[in-house]
Amino acid sequence: MLRFLFALLQLVHGLFHFLGLAKAFGYGQLPQLNLSISKPLGLLWGLTALLFLVSAVLYLLKREWWYVGLVAVLLSQALILLVWQNARYGTLANCIIILVGIVSYADSRFDRKVEKEVASLFTETVGNPLIVKPEMIMALPPVVQKWVLRSGVVGKEWMHTGRLKQKGAMQTKPDSRWMTFEAVQYFTLDEPGFNWQTKMQVAPGFYLTGRDKYENGQGEMLIKLLSLKEVVHDGGTEKMNQGTLLRYLGEMCWFPTAALQPYIEWESIDSFSARATMTYGGSKAAGVFFFNEAGDVTAFEAMRYGDFSGKMSLEKWRIETRAYRVFRSIRVPSKLEVKWKLKTGDFTWLKLELTDLQYNIAERY
Repeated sequence: MLRFLFALLQLVHGLFHFLGLAKAFGYGQLPQLNLSISKPLGLLWGLTALLFLVSAVLYLLKREWWYVGLVAVLLSQALILLVWQNARYGTLANCIIILVGIVSYADSRFDRKVEKEVASLFTETVGNPLIVKPEMIMALPPVVQKWVLRSGVVGKEWMHTGRLKQKGAMQTKPDSRWMTFEAVQYFTLDEPGFNWQTKMQVAPGFYLTGRDKYENGQGEMLIKLLSLKEVVHDGGTEKMNQGTLLRYLGEMCWFPTAALQPYIEWESIDSFSARATMTYGGSKAAGVFFFNEAGDVTAFEAMRYGDFSGKMSLEKWRIETRAYRVFRSIRVPSKLEVKWKLKTGDFTWLKLELTDLQYNIAERY
């Protein structure tokens, strides 16, 4: 909605500049413009109007060339100063366009940063063709074998990479306002890694851009307000690496062949649960997967560091499955809730839904 309103602002602001062209060439009666405008300046008014109209269209089409509107702003403000008494209110529109332009440029820089990181993530991807065979899963605990079989990966291509789209909501503390978000995420599985990029709405006109990544055994989180001001930037610490590794382990349910990777060891607990221990890049962490009678993953639980009231503490972290869906003939959890099980009670902080999931496509959406 805000995108259309901003394009409309540029459109209307641009049309008003045609009045300067009309005044210069004597087209119609324009009593609201009582100052004279020369024909050369009139042509500049007309050019500025055209630039705003082009910018509005390009902005709606999500083309970076909409920045031509910033050139239009410079011309517009110079012309407004020449007829300040008649056109001074156009300055407000120019200020809004400049502010949106700055934020849009910051978004573009943030996106290019993630683009380079995703390219780096996929650099080591080999992608050798391999079919998952029944004998490959025989060493897994029986309950894990049942899950892998039910997912439908046996007889299918080995998963080297993955990419997905999400939508959902999160909150920073119990009873706080839920922030809606959309995200894309990219995975590598032979050498474990991921890159998650999101935009969260915090208030009308305000949003957070975020990126969480795990690569070469290192975790890093970056969150910015309007892509401009850093809100969170943390990475490279033992606690961050362990937490990001656990996230990767918990999200393995979207890529069932990852259960066969050598960096994961399985230990049977009972007929409905098994412990997975992941060791990679100098970090090690473990969590328990829970399954139902049919063999579907119902939950993943582990001890993970979290920030509570400004202090890091090791708490029980749990992912719960709410629904399943088949993507590309593979059955995976499609709706999840993530919570902290604290002494003060459960704190559900994330609800998400997969809207797309693709395998072995080593490029961005």
